[in-house]
Amino acid sequence: MFTLFPAWFEWFLDQRHVRNARAHGTEVSIFDLRRFTPLRAGRVDDTPYGGGAGMVIRVDVVEAALRDVYGEDPLARSTGRRVVALAAGGRRFDDAAAAELASEEHLTLLCGRYEGFDERVSEVLATDTLSIGPYVLSGGELAAMVVCDAVTRKLPGSLGHVESALEESFSPALEGAPEYPHYTRPARWRGHEVPEILLSGDHARIRDWRLAQSRGRRDRTRRPHPE
Repeated sequence: MFTLFPAWFEWFLDQRHVRNARAHGTEVSIFDLRRFTPLRAGRVDDTPYGGGAGMVIRVDVVEAALRDVYGEDPLARSTGRRVVALAAGGRRFDDAAAAELASEEHLTLLCGRYEGFDERVSEVLATDTLSIGPYVLSGGELAAMVVCDAVTRKLPGSLGHVESALEESFSPALEGAPEYPHYTRPARWRGHEVPEILLSGDHARIRDWRLAQSRGRRDRTRRPHPE
């Protein structure tokens, strides 16, 4: 990951599933864009052509960082590396995208700031542009953690138990639907009880009930909002 604020990721790298993935051979590295800038005084941005508020991260700064870290012209991509720029206008990130990225041998995330990247970063240096939702963040660091978290959960050894990821929201086992509701003790709380079927011990019926619940949640999220 390339960012202007590498300290943001200290907490993230210490999370158990990330540590597990790293212990199983996954390498996660954080690079400060300012370390590689060819400009004076660690400068990485400039005013936008055409006017307007804010600053834009320069394409030559991102190019210099990628060239230095990977030891080649960033346009060559001889390793087949996926380079993902995180931006509000990118392709919507979802579970399918997480699975796609988890299958890559090399993955680079570019964290924007200010008004974002010079458009040539997305058009030329990056292979993909991703957005985690239709809203604006102060920078790409939180988005990078979301992407990295979702991808890391799909890597061998990250969750400790393979079964933990089989029936997650949007997984093939649930036909791409949100996960079903979960309950635990106490069975009765302030007049609200756990569904009787979950206490029945009939695992076939429980599986059917859970799948129906997932489908119901999916259908509800697809309904148009009332005017």
